[in-house]
Amino acid sequence: MKTFEGEKIDGSSPPSVFIGRKGYPNVFIGPLIPPVHGDTSLMDTPEKWADKGAGDIIDFRFQLVRGKQLVNVNDKSRITGMVREIALSKNPLDIDAAFSKKPRGSFFNEDVQPFGPSAPIKTMEIGNVKFEHHLERAYYDTDLLAREAVLSLYTQGLFVSTIQKAFSVGAFGLKENRKLVPTRWSITAVDSTLSENHLENVRHYPLIDTFRVYEAENINNRFVILLLPTEWKYETMEAWFPSVIGDRLEIYGDWEGHDKKKDYAAIGGCYYAARLAVAEQLEKERKQAGVIIFRESYPGYIPLGVWNVRENVRQAMQRFREFESLNEALTYVSSRVKIPMQQWILGSRLLKETITQRRLSDFAK
Repeated sequence: MKTFEGEKIDGSSPPSVFIGRKGYPNVFIGPLIPPVHGDTSLMDTPEKWADKGAGDIIDFRFQLVRGKQLVNVNDKSRITGMVREIALSKNPLDIDAAFSKKPRGSFFNEDVQPFGPSAPIKTMEIGNVKFEHHLERAYYDTDLLAREAVLSLYTQGLFVSTIQKAFSVGAFGLKENRKLVPTRWSITAVDSTLSENHLENVRHYPLIDTFRVYEAENINNRFVILLLPTEWKYETMEAWFPSVIGDRLEIYGDWEGHDKKKDYAAIGGCYYAARLAVAEQLEKERKQAGVIIFRESYPGYIPLGVWNVRENVRQAMQRFREFESLNEALTYVSSRVKIPMQQWILGSRLLKETITQRRLSDFAK
């Protein structure tokens, strides 16, 4: 790993930008720049990290130095224009920047990918920009609603992470409504918009006819996904083992019924990232199901962003085991997680509801 020292940097941004949220509507914005030139695109393409270990990801993400400048989200200055151009660039972009002091620190967050040291930008110059052509069309269409731009770009095959970056720099929407969006918010907004669009169809598809269990494990996380032969309903639960976020086991979760969820999920962006991955597969199969996700985060886990949830659930959804009964499915789930099933049930809304309904159904028979 090449480390950075000093108050100047010259390198190829993946391309990558970061829009902060602290102090909103006045936020810090700027590029992420490594001290290397060439094809650095892997550094900010989480869709390509599924086979990477946490150490590898941290190594290349910590090479990214964050330059920042405080602006209002409605700002139209040169720095905002350059940050927008970086986010829309098709290829890694050469950037030469100087800081007002030596960059320091590092950044970890459960919603956003980590990066290395940061410092205020004093000067910045960027190379010649060639926009990604789908993003360019959406950017110059100032009559296109932001939601429609997101859906169109996704349908055209752009990575979710690419759309999220462009969304964060205010590249979409009616001209008078465009503004900068904190990176953390843009990630959730895109995941939420895309998953809900899938669900508009999924809610009308025929039900699966068996119980299914999917699973994946990576970076000290295990995901086990239970699909139920019911109309759409969704719950995701996260179990954080001692030393991950505290000194005792913690289980958090949130859920929704058949109708569109109106409030923001209590567990944040991971809820929408996982929902998108599941909804994509149901849409592909033209099937409907109830969904319960069990996530266990073990000691040694390091927050790397919600991409970790989205991409691992996407991987999990490629294959499944089938079961004829809920009891058989839960028995298998129990064998794949470390926390006793009774403890999961105590913390779950949909598991309790499903078990109760099955018992009533058995009684009626």
